[in-house]
This record gives sequence, C-alpha cells and structure tokens, in this order.
Amino acid sequence: MKINTAIRHASGVALLGSALLAGQAQAQAADGTECIAPAKPGGGYDLTCRLAANGLLAADLIDEPMMVTYMPGGIGAVAYNHVNGVRSDDDNLIVAASTGAAVNLALGKFGQYDAGEVRWLGALGVDYGAIVVNADAPWQTLDELMADLQENPSSVAFGAGGTVGSQDWMKAALTAKAGDVDPRELRYVAFEGGGEALAALLGDHIQVFTGDLSELQSQLESGKVRVLASLSEERMGGPYADIPTAAEQGYDVEWPIWRGYYMGPDVSDEAYQAWIERFEELADNPGFAEMREERGLFPMARFGDNFDAYVKDQVADFQSLAEEVGLK
Repeated sequence: MKINTAIRHASGVALLGSALLAGQAQAQAADGTECIAPAKPGGGYDLTCRLAANGLLAADLIDEPMMVTYMPGGIGAVAYNHVNGVRSDDDNLIVAASTGAAVNLALGKFGQYDAGEVRWLGALGVDYGAIVVNADAPWQTLDELMADLQENPSSVAFGAGGTVGSQDWMKAALTAKAGDVDPRELRYVAFEGGGEALAALLGDHIQVFTGDLSELQSQLESGKVRVLASLSEERMGGPYADIPTAAEQGYDVEWPIWRGYYMGPDVSDEAYQAWIERFEELADNPGFAEMREERGLFPMARFGDNFDAYVKDQVADFQSLAEEVGLK
C-alpha cells in the first residue's frame, strides 16, 4: 500500500514520544492486561477500552484491573504503528478499534501498514448509522428523499461530524450510491462532531444528518427529528422499533459502527485464542449485556477468524468506494 508521507512523518515523530511512554506502560502492565485507546480520554475509543476493562473484571475473566493507556495521534495511526513496531508480540495488550479505523486503513492513513498487519480480535458492541431529518421535513420516507436527490443531488444539504472521506460522510455516500445517485454530487457540510451537526439539523442549517442511532434517543422522545432509515441489518428494538431499515426500503446499505479490538501481529496463538475465549464468555454474560446497553451499544459478537474476515471485507469495500469517488 502506498505510504501517506504526511501521516508517516507525523506518526514517526509521535512514535518517539510514544515509545518512551510505552516503556513505562509495559513495566506497569508486565503482570496484567492493558488496553490502548488511540485517542485522548473520553470519546469512543476510551469507551471501547472501558467496556472491555470493566466487563472482564466484573465477570471475573481477569484477575486484576486492566490498565487503559491513551495514545492519540493520526486518528489511530500512532497506536497502529506503535503496536506493529514496538509491541508486536505483547500477549497482554489489546487495542481499541472501530469502523472508523477500517475507513482510515482503506484510505491509507495508517502509513505503511494495511489491515493485514494485526490480529483482529473481536467486537463486543455496535451502534448503527441513521438517516435523520427534522420533524417538519418534507420527506416521510427514504424513497421520497431519494426521489429529490435523483432529480437534483445538490439540492439537499447533508451534514455530519466529519469531513469528506470520514465514516459519517461514508454513510451519506453509500446511501446515495444505493439510490443510483453519484456521491460526488452530494452537497455535504462537515462539522466538528455529531452534536454540532445535530444542532445544525434542528436549526435548519442542514436538511439531512447522517448520525448514529444511539445519539438520537432523546431527540426521538421529544419528537424533534424523524429517522428515515437505520443502517442496520434488521430493526432495532425499544425506542427504535418503528424505524425501518434502509434495506427493507429497497436500499442495500448498512453501516455498523462496531466497537472492537486488535492485537499485535506476533502474539502467540495460545494468547490470541485465550482472549477470544474471554470475549466469547463475556458476550454471553447477562451483567455485561446491561453494561453494554448503558453505554448506548447494541449486541455484536464476532471473534477470531470471523471478525478478522469481517474487518478485511469492510476495508476492501471502503477502498472501492474511495476509488470510485476519487478519494484514492
């Protein structure tokens, strides 16, 4: 894979600092387990590490608390390079990842390393994308929105918490593509985060928000938004039970935002299998199901080879889309 020079330089500089921190982290975690969150405290990667750390401890699947280490930089690139270059055989280390990591791998943002450079361990939870409009928007169904997009793609302002090429943009692009609309013709507004984009929707500054189901519950209860489609395999329960999927409306698009983990490429088969068994047992634990739900996540249990193939297939799909719309 072609190396992104800017990312490689930034990762290299940050890696020097990360290596110093890693020495301390390894010493601290020598007799225990560790999860690297490839970001600052707070946010999705922190949640993902805490999900494993708290869940495994509460289920007595680890003997002592798991250490969580923060390693921001390059939208996950620094951590990915660090694990491959410094701690490739650390049997006690897992690293948080998500659909966003798969997108960045597809775009070559992790430098010289591609999706085959690590051992993908598993996913313990998932959220799903959603196509959201204001409650007083003219569209009652996804078909109605698509009809307007097919007539004039730039007449509708999409917005989300990410730039062109981000996973939030990918949701819009894949949905448009499923309706025979060229994603390059979409009118897309980038915001700093999902909260800012949702505020723009409620303020009528954009017309469609490509968000996530879990962040919409309070807005659904207040009646301020209408979700035209969830980008899930099937309808979700609870407050989302009345929301149709894109697929059941005739649009072959799904966007699972999985919360998962990878390990270094040289970890032992025994350690890798032991982690798989831990996660499988955790996924079946009733107490963990409550913990996952409290964090706004839906069930997902893919581990080992199944998860590895799933991630690599995702990356390949994202690469094809990126090439189609001129991002690669």
